[in-house]
Amino acid sequence: MTTKASKTALITGASSGIGQELAKLFAKDGYNLILVARSTDVLNELGGRFWDEYGVETAVITKDLSEEDAAQDVYNQVKAKNLSVDVLVNDAGVGLYGLFATETDWEREKSLIHLNVLTTTQMTKLFLKEMVERNEGKILNLASLVSITPMPLMAVYAATKAYIYNFTQSLINELKDTNVSVTALLPNATDTDFFNKAGAANTKATENLDNPATVAKDAYHALMKGASKVVPGGLVNKAYEVVSYVAPQETLAGMMRKTMQPKAEPKTDEKDNKAALTWGIGLAAVVLAGAAIALVYANSSEYDKVRYRYKAGKIKSGADDVYDDVKDSLLSGLNSIKDAVSTAKEVVAKAKETFAEALS
Repeated sequence: MTTKASKTALITGASSGIGQELAKLFAKDGYNLILVARSTDVLNELGGRFWDEYGVETAVITKDLSEEDAAQDVYNQVKAKNLSVDVLVNDAGVGLYGLFATETDWEREKSLIHLNVLTTTQMTKLFLKEMVERNEGKILNLASLVSITPMPLMAVYAATKAYIYNFTQSLINELKDTNVSVTALLPNATDTDFFNKAGAANTKATENLDNPATVAKDAYHALMKGASKVVPGGLVNKAYEVVSYVAPQETLAGMMRKTMQPKAEPKTDEKDNKAALTWGIGLAAVVLAGAAIALVYANSSEYDKVRYRYKAGKIKSGADDVYDDVKDSLLSGLNSIKDAVSTAKEVVAKAKETFAEALS
């Protein structure tokens, strides 16, 4: 392949969803592409479209990344094409729904772990070494918001994403004296084929899905800036992140279990109240974060108190933004507000209890 652009991006899982949307953004910015997935026809069609629209060239590597040494084979094919990878996007990944003890299949779980963990790690290992030698490069690793929470009914999937998030943050520290950056992408549930393939298409988590194009856009901007992580979407997703950092694990597990339950029959006023309930949870997150920081602040050294004042300022700013955004929604759905406030009180009370015990 004769490169016309100055840089090349390799994207796994590029045939659909977030991976495909990221490929479009790279192509639009003039990157030549190496697209990796199992769907040869889809990848070839994308390559032709990107050439017609943006004048960039595409190399297609058809590969099942859950296979043994799949990453090594991809790397060997890249080298055989005499290509250099400037940006690596580890987007490919799968999930599996069901009770771990009695419902899920080990062979599928083993394949999931191989793809989500082993292949991602080996791909990073192979291409990162060259980036460090050049002292230039970028890597985007697909984690998830569930990488920082328990996730009953998709326990193995969440565990693999926790690995990816921790792995990425560790690499960031190791690479701090280089011009190579690694970014963790933490999306919420997104409108792709993920839930269908995982056997979770009828769960409550699929009732509010983010747009993959929006997720990709936020991820792309963060990657280009060299950010350590990005939580795409609006304030509600950021609130979920805050909750994940400060709420007790058993509370988080219970909340996530509810989101992974099968969908209930819709109530007449469910759609009208959904916005109020969602924002109520967001408000609970801000309250919870403030309570946690206040408890820690009271028992901190003078040096640490300076740092916590800064954090408190950020929480206050977030709370102001939440208040401005949710007033109308809260007024329009009284029943949902009551449910959200009740949940908020329960979470905050449990968090206070936990922090008090830790600080006593």
